[in-house]
Amino acid sequence: MLGPVSAPVVGVFYRGREGGKVVPADRRNRNQYRVTEPNVGGADDGELVRVEQLPPGRRGFPRARVVERLGRPSDPGAVSLLAIASYEIPTEFPIAAVAEAEAALPASSAGRSDLCDLALVTIDGADARDFDDAVWAEPDVDPENRDGWHIVVAIADVAWYVRPGTALDREARRRGNSVYFPDRVVPMLPEVLSNDLCSLKPGVDRACLAVHLWIDAAGRKRRHRFERGLMRSAARLTYEQAQAAQEGRNEGGLPLPQERFAALFGAFSALAKSRASRGTLDLNIDEDRVVLDSEEQPIDIVRAVRLDSHRLIEEFMILANVAAAEELETRRQLCLYRIHDAPDPEKLEELRATLDDIGVPGLSLAKGRAPKPELFNRILRRAAATPALAALVNDLVLRCQAQAAYSANNIGHFGLALRRYAHFTSPIRRYADLIVHRALTAGANAGGRGPGSEGRLSDADREELGAIAEHISATERRAAAAERAALERYRAIILGRSIGSVFTGRISGVAEFGLFVTSAEKGANGLVPISTLPNDYYECDKRARRLIGRRSGRIFRIGDEVSLRLVETDAIGGRVMFRIDGEGRAITSRGSTGVDLRRHVRVRSGRRR
Repeated sequence: MLGPVSAPVVGVFYRGREGGKVVPADRRNRNQYRVTEPNVGGADDGELVRVEQLPPGRRGFPRARVVERLGRPSDPGAVSLLAIASYEIPTEFPIAAVAEAEAALPASSAGRSDLCDLALVTIDGADARDFDDAVWAEPDVDPENRDGWHIVVAIADVAWYVRPGTALDREARRRGNSVYFPDRVVPMLPEVLSNDLCSLKPGVDRACLAVHLWIDAAGRKRRHRFERGLMRSAARLTYEQAQAAQEGRNEGGLPLPQERFAALFGAFSALAKSRASRGTLDLNIDEDRVVLDSEEQPIDIVRAVRLDSHRLIEEFMILANVAAAEELETRRQLCLYRIHDAPDPEKLEELRATLDDIGVPGLSLAKGRAPKPELFNRILRRAAATPALAALVNDLVLRCQAQAAYSANNIGHFGLALRRYAHFTSPIRRYADLIVHRALTAGANAGGRGPGSEGRLSDADREELGAIAEHISATERRAAAAERAALERYRAIILGRSIGSVFTGRISGVAEFGLFVTSAEKGANGLVPISTLPNDYYECDKRARRLIGRRSGRIFRIGDEVSLRLVETDAIGGRVMFRIDGEGRAITSRGSTGVDLRRHVRVRSGRRR
């Protein structure tokens, strides 16, 4: 039999005569695939399946073969399994890689600094599954650095266990990163490493690569030093516990004196000053968390609360990442940079026009002048004065930004306002960090005073590193897309229990076929088809991003707050459909359009249904 002719498809199998058909979960794929009885693979009616496409039949109908059964859409875990299959995320480790991981032994103390007396702690989310970074701080004793701080960031020494050219290394490179879903993790490394030998569990000796960082009172780095060490975590803290301890609410009796928390937050306060002074992009990137019940069924989606303890870890990690990039440049080692380019000029112009239209002017640039993050921060502050627009403007500014990536060529990090930046702090879950660790431990000058040449990058050429950067940038995008798709399906499942309900929402986009809207309820993004708008002929003014009723003069434009009635959800496709409730008037209105409707082409009529 001929093999598959293109990429696998994931969808729902429907039993029929002499086999059945598969309807893709991705609604952009409008094909329906015929599955003959020999190719059904035991799939049941209504079951999620992954299929391989086969050459079309005599009449050109798409055909397929079931290669994996994923269970029924309502089964626990079906959402993440659907995302994993759709994005072809590898889940099974090669036998050789598992054997290498299971044969690994704890690293000895030979050639390592003893950091066990430092009260290093991990601070993570309550549902964290691996712990690869620990932090410590104290006031700097150097009299020339008054009110300065000495910080230590210790990272699991994954490079000790995952050597270049091994089966473990090949698989880690292929995966590129771990992928996180509400009910499971698809790890980059086997769990015997990611959840054990490379996890900084409290009270257990663990090999680490540590960086000592000295900063002044304004948060500016004075110097740093890397070393291989042996550490013993003093506590596994959640963000909430660390925050409560800082506020004097050490209700759980944490095994750390208050001065340890005071030092950590004191150092963070200095780093926050540095962040503000260099003008980093201050976007509000919300994180939504799916709440599952005891049977792993979704019951709610909650918005994560961002605490100072979150910012503390973020600033400590950024500082360590900067030190890693600077260290490799000083050694003239090839470095895998984390880069973030400035926004594209065309996107800037589009953003400027949109902001002017919704009444948030201020994005004006002299010709040829490069933007700076502070320009966007001013816009965000201006929008914050109008709470109804703050979330929309934040989203518009975010969409305008370039996508961060990995590269062997440094162009800096626009969003963080940094000239050089590398990922160093998460080698359990990112192959980029493992590459950086190998470079830092290559040769006698690595600071580990022992074996360290197992990952030399000095012999690697820029072309090979560039290929790695391109590959892991792609796997990172794949992981983000899979995680986002799973979240949207969970939203659709939860909202599907509220069909007919009315929510407040906002128009986030305008197209010839309808309105893109975001509901305040669960943060759901959905579509209002143009055919459901109040009885009229609607013109699409693309420049001003609005739909205009030809007879009534009704206007629907980006930024308007509207009342939305939920009419349909598609849990498999992760889609939500609304219609404008009431007579279709926007809750917020900004007066006359000033638009000559004769200049616009009528795209289609909309009638109430």
